[in-house]
Amino acid sequence: MTMVKKTHLALLFGGDSSEHDVSKRSAHNIYDAMDKDKYDISLFLLTKKGIILSDEASHRIFNGESEDDVVKEEMDKLDFSDPLAPIKNLAAVKDIDVFFPTIHGNLGEDGTIQGLLRLLHKPYVGSGILESAMGFDKDITKKMLNLADVRNTNYQLITPDNKDDWSYAKLQAKFGDVIFLKPANQGSSVGIHKVTNEKEFEDGLKDAFRYDYKILAEQSIDGPEELEISILGNEKPIASKLGAIRVPKQDKFYTYDNKFVDASEVIFDIPVDVSKELADEITDMALRAYRALGLKGMARIDFLVSKDDVPYLGEVNTLPGFTNISLYPQLWEASGISYTDLIDRLIDLAYAEFKRQSEIIHDFKPLS
Repeated sequence: MTMVKKTHLALLFGGDSSEHDVSKRSAHNIYDAMDKDKYDISLFLLTKKGIILSDEASHRIFNGESEDDVVKEEMDKLDFSDPLAPIKNLAAVKDIDVFFPTIHGNLGEDGTIQGLLRLLHKPYVGSGILESAMGFDKDITKKMLNLADVRNTNYQLITPDNKDDWSYAKLQAKFGDVIFLKPANQGSSVGIHKVTNEKEFEDGLKDAFRYDYKILAEQSIDGPEELEISILGNEKPIASKLGAIRVPKQDKFYTYDNKFVDASEVIFDIPVDVSKELADEITDMALRAYRALGLKGMARIDFLVSKDDVPYLGEVNTLPGFTNISLYPQLWEASGISYTDLIDRLIDLAYAEFKRQSEIIHDFKPLS
């Protein structure tokens, strides 16, 4: 009997963002769901300071040892006079076939790790450098959505350069009484504030600037209901059924704590029962947004639906969570694709995109 060679996959997780621990949970779920008869898996944890740990050290943390203790031990082994020290541990594992980044937020979804993997000439799951960066930056995402005529909420970009030009009263006159402040480059509701007066605005803006220098002051939607959809594919993406998130009435919006600390009172309605017209409109908007941003592999796209059933595209997540309560894999389960099959498909898409990119000619003529 001929033995089929296993695919050697490197799972990247952690990172220096506020979603570090979320990424660790995602990596555990992906690891557990993968078919071990098909894959050999190496682990690389990106520390909270952006240093890639060895496979051995990453496994120790993965299996429950104190991350702080292991990281301290491993940092003493690195020679930081070497400019490649932060990524040096990748060289210790040979013959990696494909990378699966599960680094949410900064360094993972913003195009940084994609740039590294491109230099390594290896296939990787998910979108490319530019596409990841655009999808991560809410300001750029909205600009692209507007060009593609995909409905989204109105907003004003606030930066350190123009913040003195904007007050709550000025924004209130433009958007109404309720305004959301959102760091442009953050995820998992970190740094988001719902404000209804000048004091809340000033305090919220000060906190939001801790996470980014670009802040969106965004118009609120009457209602709203939060619906989610998962997208899978490269040039011919497909969409899942829709899901809904219903947060406790006392909460202002779907917060970080709702998502990852205590989700006991959050209701996930999967698949959600909505009209065919609304489902079709959201699906069409999501697929148009996915293509407009040039995304590859996967995305979870969040929508806000007003009381009069008008959907607004809220956010694009190019490396969505794979935790126990994450909607991306749940929506595909409800749509007939199992967790294990989903991972296989994502890896196949990574190979397909790598092949497509490899066929592009980057020729040059030498100067005489």
